[in-house]
Amino acid sequence: MKKVLFIATVVQKHINVFHIPFLKLFQDEGYKTYVAASNDTDSQEVTIQHCDEYVEIDFKRNPLHPGNFSAYFKLKRLIKNNDFDIVHCHTPVGGLLGRLAARKARKKGTRVFYTAHGFHFYKGASLKNWLFYYPVEKLCSYLTDVLITINQEDYELAKKRMKAKQVEYVPGVGIDLSKFENIQIDRNKKREEIGVPKDAFLLFSVGELNENKNHQVVIKALANINNSNIHYAIAGIGDKKDDLLELANKLGVSEQMHLLGYRNDIYELNLSADVFCFPSIREGLSVSLMEAMACGLPCAVSRIRGNIDLIDENGGRTFAALNEIECTQSIKNLLNSCCSILGQYNVEKIKYFGLSIVKDKMRSLYFGDY
Repeated sequence: MKKVLFIATVVQKHINVFHIPFLKLFQDEGYKTYVAASNDTDSQEVTIQHCDEYVEIDFKRNPLHPGNFSAYFKLKRLIKNNDFDIVHCHTPVGGLLGRLAARKARKKGTRVFYTAHGFHFYKGASLKNWLFYYPVEKLCSYLTDVLITINQEDYELAKKRMKAKQVEYVPGVGIDLSKFENIQIDRNKKREEIGVPKDAFLLFSVGELNENKNHQVVIKALANINNSNIHYAIAGIGDKKDDLLELANKLGVSEQMHLLGYRNDIYELNLSADVFCFPSIREGLSVSLMEAMACGLPCAVSRIRGNIDLIDENGGRTFAALNEIECTQSIKNLLNSCCSILGQYNVEKIKYFGLSIVKDKMRSLYFGDY
């Protein structure tokens, strides 16, 4: 029986979020499916749909963490003891250790894939990121049969500078558009649930409360607009919660901001909002943004790779990530725009990034002639 191994740093936040349809794709083709990742669930018993064998490997997110040495050797034994036809690596640490561990297997015919979900070096990235991550990715590209990028900036860079046998662009991890068909909610009831007036203009964001997600720039824009009828809700948890609350209080908009914590009703919250805000400093290709588009929301987003693949002036506005004046103007423009027309444009555009299209592309890369 043919075998495939998926490698990622964590199970719950990566494998279970992004890769279940592709594990199923392999099972449907008669493969035995393996997953190697650390257990970030709340249970000792890990459940992964369409996975025949799960191997827990305690990857550390910091590539230089000493624990990654033992993770590497465990991964190397796993690959040595199994004749994998395909090894598909994900996440920076999974990509590094997986490709190093599969070197000998690759010489025996194993095909090694690596999906870059957003290189850590990019236009505007810190010098430190370029000095560390770029040489690592460059060296590992020599150990890669198929390098997959999910946004146009990474694709152009990879074609010019990486040495994989094959460099491909795939439009994201695939969003299941069927989930957004015929969703009906009581908009006023949902707003009441989160403390937003039914007649308010609601800005909504999804993402961890951390430095990269950059929610503070929207809070500053909210204060600049100075309209008490505009509210801002954020779904997410993180270590910047207190900082965001302090900033909102300092700027006098605390009554207009709503930190919702971790939510399982993102689709409903999207449908209760007027504009989706996504001000991140760095992204690959955001699933949260794609879901907002599928829900028919116009979007105000930072002008970074990935975001600009998804949003243009027909579906929203863009701004420099750290520029509160540009962010303010983008939101003001949307206040005065026909949101339904912009939202409908996004509904049509996001079809190109749908799961069926991505699966067809991946099926061709996995099983096509090579």
